[in-house]
Amino acid sequence: MTENLQSCCLANWKMEMELDPAKDDLPLMANTRHMLVKHYVLDLDVDFKSQVIEGTIVLFFEPGSRCKKGGSAGEGACLSQSDETCKIRASEPCHSPVTNVSARSSKTGYNDFAVCAKGEKDTSDKNGNHSNGEQASGISSSKNCCDIENHGSEDFLLVLDCCDLSVLKVEEVDVAAVPGIEKFTRSAKLTDAEELRNLRNQIVHELVTLPADRWREQLYYYTRCSQAPGCGELLFSTGTWSLMIRKAEVQAPRDFPHAIRIWYKTKPEGRSVTWTTDQSSRPCVYTMGSPINNRALFPCQEPPVAMSTWQTTVRTASCFVVLMSGENSAEPAQLQEEREIKVQGGQVTCPRPCSWCLLSWYYYVTMPMPASTFTIAIGCWTEVKQESHTADVRTNNEFSSLFSRADLRLIEGSCGHVAYPCRFQNPAASSQLVIPHRVFAPWCLKDRCAEILLELIPQCLSAAHATLGTHPFSRLDVLIVPSNFSSLGMASPHIIFLSQSVLTGGSHLCGTRLCHEIAHAWFGLAIGARDWTEEWISEGFATYLEDVFWAVAQQLPHDEAREQQELKALLRWRRLRDEVQNSEEELQVLRPNKENTGEVSESGTCIIKHGLNAEKIFMQVHYLKGYFLLQSLAKRIGEATYFEFLRKFVQKFHGQLILSQDFLYMLLEDIPEQKGYGLSVENIIRAWLDTSGIPKPLLEECQTWDQCRLVRQVNDEVTKWIQVNQRARKRSKRKRRQDEVAFQKLLPDQLVLLLESLLEEKTLCLRTLQCLEKTYHLDEQDSEVRHRWCELVVKHKYTTRYADIEKFLKEDQAMGVYLYGELMVNEDAKQQELAYKCFAATQKQMDVSSAKVVAEMLF
Repeated sequence: MTENLQSCCLANWKMEMELDPAKDDLPLMANTRHMLVKHYVLDLDVDFKSQVIEGTIVLFFEPGSRCKKGGSAGEGACLSQSDETCKIRASEPCHSPVTNVSARSSKTGYNDFAVCAKGEKDTSDKNGNHSNGEQASGISSSKNCCDIENHGSEDFLLVLDCCDLSVLKVEEVDVAAVPGIEKFTRSAKLTDAEELRNLRNQIVHELVTLPADRWREQLYYYTRCSQAPGCGELLFSTGTWSLMIRKAEVQAPRDFPHAIRIWYKTKPEGRSVTWTTDQSSRPCVYTMGSPINNRALFPCQEPPVAMSTWQTTVRTASCFVVLMSGENSAEPAQLQEEREIKVQGGQVTCPRPCSWCLLSWYYYVTMPMPASTFTIAIGCWTEVKQESHTADVRTNNEFSSLFSRADLRLIEGSCGHVAYPCRFQNPAASSQLVIPHRVFAPWCLKDRCAEILLELIPQCLSAAHATLGTHPFSRLDVLIVPSNFSSLGMASPHIIFLSQSVLTGGSHLCGTRLCHEIAHAWFGLAIGARDWTEEWISEGFATYLEDVFWAVAQQLPHDEAREQQELKALLRWRRLRDEVQNSEEELQVLRPNKENTGEVSESGTCIIKHGLNAEKIFMQVHYLKGYFLLQSLAKRIGEATYFEFLRKFVQKFHGQLILSQDFLYMLLEDIPEQKGYGLSVENIIRAWLDTSGIPKPLLEECQTWDQCRLVRQVNDEVTKWIQVNQRARKRSKRKRRQDEVAFQKLLPDQLVLLLESLLEEKTLCLRTLQCLEKTYHLDEQDSEVRHRWCELVVKHKYTTRYADIEKFLKEDQAMGVYLYGELMVNEDAKQQELAYKCFAATQKQMDVSSAKVVAEMLF
């Protein structure tokens, strides 16, 4: 067995060496099957001048699935470090224990690392190791990890996911030194003869396995343990994607320290965080949900199976607001420390004397979730509050009656997830239509948010509850993020990021996007994909449910809701068809690992196919094909039955990770009559998930949407515009005056379809474009409509409206990426000059993936 484990270790090290950061696949390096993080305690300072977040993280572990049963030292050495491995990694420095590190401990109130003090940008090298100057402060290194106190060639190696971080020090935490911790040492399994390290590990085991109803006590002792002194430094080394830690002579995960503290700093260029300015030119920083997730924010275990809880303390200047994934609405505590406030660009001044310049913010989460869902946003945000009246929470009795039979009584007994304070078991939470919520935005967008968002949020939350039942999370913050945010929205536990692009042109786009992100609370967060490649489980469900939620929120009659959803289906069909025609086949498959989906190596490591492919980030195949699959199932099964099933599914699987077949098997078992119509899990997977291109069932269904009343209405308007264009081309100046054509008022989605249809026309003359713009006030419409308008402007070289394109590319970066391609493809000098100009103005603050895609178009 030991030989096999050594081979496993060697394979993991080779994978680290062979991976090229510029390639498409993303490695998940953490050996989660050997050690599993159960809780993180982060204690961080934020320095906007140097653009660095620094501090400590304490990780509390339990042995993983392969190592819980114990056995001999040989059997427990789940990941060994052989001499051959060390030779392979000879170029990677390994840091030896030191007696003094110039860094603060995890307790609050330390003065060594200032939140806003003077400082330089981080100078660590690209591998996260330190220069000679840093070594002078206490860090030393060796040419070969095996040369440092190598008391055995089979020491257990803990591997964490880590990238773009400067790790300063790693140490074991002496949890046994915490006053009152004795209550966790009274286990019958513990004997007086056991070593102190086993005592510490036993304390951690007792702490992480406390019953759910003792969560407050658990958080208290997590905090106390995180502040305990260190009891020995650990050897560590950093690679491109990982942090590797070992303790000399410890050969089994069960004997490895179960509580460790890591001292580290982020890097300004780190890919997990974005340092930028908001729309009011104030500095801010936020996590961007990048392909590498949070490994450049803190060392962690990225695989979805590493579900953990966390608590975080963040100190920053009093002019900043800290928002985070947390169950509590944090109230900042003032720290009396004299600091000089300096931020990049000198945009922020401290409103109080310097003796009150620091605020400490504390958040916690008691529902175990993957570390990738952790989110933070720090800026000069303004809370947008309701002035006098309370927003009207409307319910659609006709629509919500479909779901009245599917309530908590459908599923009896305990939940299927690990123990935590679950809202699905709380009657008060189950009847809460609207959870507490707040809205934050830059000051300049405050009025727009008050006008649009404050009314929409309770309506959308109520609609979601009417559809799926209990809200999985106890509260919600909604933040309007800076203009360089690369998406229209992003959902994380307790917080939603929205692009400023959703605030223009009325409430339609904002409402649908808000519904999409709210849907992720159930599908994507409370229920997650066990394999990252199955994105459709999150995005397909959210895309499908956004239509349902939005119909309920608008109180639409059933027939009107159906018409709008058929119109939306046609728009999505057109988008999917275009994407399939213009993308690589392997990127069109919803289950790229097919029958190997969900499988990992013996240690838990795996490769996420196409995880770093910049093109894939902007594709919507997993949204659209997932949506059409769910829509097809709903149509076949019947709406009422389908949504009753969805409520059952949510009740059964909340708090858990799933694969596609978990959903499909339960569906066909719950509705067995469908099996008689040839519907099977195997057929669905083959037709929809494992095949590129358009699924055959969808090809048969797409013909029906053209007959929708709203679509026919658009087709009539398109005919009118074609006629107007033909007359305008033939008409002389003397004959211009003629009775105006009566155009119908169109919904935003109808306008999108109209403009897409006109884009298919070979030419539109200048007068037609002018009339089109005036008739629909296109510069005032939402960003989906304005994007199509910009495409028309580009196609027909409508130079007087190039300002619309420039404004869109600067203010709507979440949607403008492919407009650069349109500007370049015509090989028109003015258009290409416009593309270069806009890219030069936005490149420095643009999302890395967006900048890469645009650069490939331009250069």
